[in-house]
Amino acid sequence: MTKRTRRQFLSLAMVAVAVRSLSAAELSKFRLGVTTDEIDDDLRTAIHFLHRFGLQYAEVRHLWGKYNTAQPLKKIGEARKLLDEHRIKTSILDTSFFKVDLPADNAAGHKVIDQQWALLDRAFVRARILGTDKIRIFAFQYAKGTRPDQKQYPRIIELLKEAVRRARQERMRLALENVGRSYIATARDSARILKAISDERLGLTWDPNNSAASGGVRPFPEGYRLLDPARIIHVHLRDYRHLPSGKTEWCGVGQGEFDHVGQFRALLKFGYRETFSLETHFRIDGSKAKASEFSTKALLKKIEEV
Repeated sequence: MTKRTRRQFLSLAMVAVAVRSLSAAELSKFRLGVTTDEIDDDLRTAIHFLHRFGLQYAEVRHLWGKYNTAQPLKKIGEARKLLDEHRIKTSILDTSFFKVDLPADNAAGHKVIDQQWALLDRAFVRARILGTDKIRIFAFQYAKGTRPDQKQYPRIIELLKEAVRRARQERMRLALENVGRSYIATARDSARILKAISDERLGLTWDPNNSAASGGVRPFPEGYRLLDPARIIHVHLRDYRHLPSGKTEWCGVGQGEFDHVGQFRALLKFGYRETFSLETHFRIDGSKAKASEFSTKALLKKIEEV
């Protein structure tokens, strides 16, 4: 057992001892869930995990080895039946919409964009089956080894406006996630794009850890202060820490630098009633399930402190 693995094991044991069961009323204020494939690609296994912790929300990304938008509708129907049987709600449907390098504005690039519209159409259908009106999207990537081309933002804004128009027709909301190597990576980027597109159908999947990893200001409180909390419609939770090299790595909740309690308090003070998801993104002994268990217990402990 390595020193790091030993530390993780001891931290897990301490959290397990410290955490008591939260009441349904206490948890209902947070609408906390987990991205199911961060537990297991098998939805039934993930649902059993959620039940163990009294969680009633699931963020759906991969199901049974495929992205949900690649699964046939029959499988999506099976997923909804399982969720309903166990009284689990889908908090948000994840997609890879616009998580591609921004294509050129030519015939070949237009074909790529058409494929993205088809992906969004599939997402609308699956979100409706799963009972959510929130769809996670992105705002294009720039090529590896380069920097964002500032001249591309007007085009990106227009394409996002078209996506919002389509979402409005479907009575859906688009939850734009800030993520690394994207034109929208940090809190500052997120504030910029939401200011440019004021439509209520476009909100933010606020990922403070992604913001930190992308070199923005500290995500809380500095990054959060840049945002309009009314536009935050989903929040991703995990933890990060800086390495001596200056790079960041994901770690278990409470093992890193993010101020979960402060972020929870600020959102609740504002009156936030949208959803949170643990997006684990690290492993214990190679196991995402063990890591998700560690971070879920730690999150519940953080909630006790709010």
